[in-house]
Amino acid sequence: MNYQEQIIDLLKKNNLKIATVESVTAGMISSYLASVPGASKVLLGGLVVYTNFAKTKLANVKEETLNEFGAISEECVKELSYNFNKKMQSDITIAISGNAGPNPSENKPIGFAWLAICVIDKIYTFKLNSNYKDRNDIRIDLTNLAYQKLIEVIQKITNKI
Repeated sequence: MNYQEQIIDLLKKNNLKIATVESVTAGMISSYLASVPGASKVLLGGLVVYTNFAKTKLANVKEETLNEFGAISEECVKELSYNFNKKMQSDITIAISGNAGPNPSENKPIGFAWLAICVIDKIYTFKLNSNYKDRNDIRIDLTNLAYQKLIEVIQKITNKI
């Protein structure tokens, strides 16, 4: 069973709904989840916010957050996940922002990303690092790393339910 299948299975078993808000992965997280039969029972939708303009206009990230901390920051992904969680009324919202290259951005190395997973009002954050050099390989790797963290969080919260 691949990561997407495992996530969809965990969400279904625990009657949880998920939404995604993505920058560096540009929709890969939601797209791969949607490739699993039955995903529509748990995947509410996804938002791609590739630019700062999109982050502020579509996901309500404060301009002050972007100016002070940048788009590739823990603060930004926390706002992305929390705001979109409320908008979608989902149980879980996963947000990612990072740098797939080809050049460093915001003093962050190529392959670096911040991930936030909002579960109702609790937000889990993670630093992700891909060692791949190719831009698309980095995006795929960050998607898989995000899935691993998502599985950990779902297992953690469902064991407490």
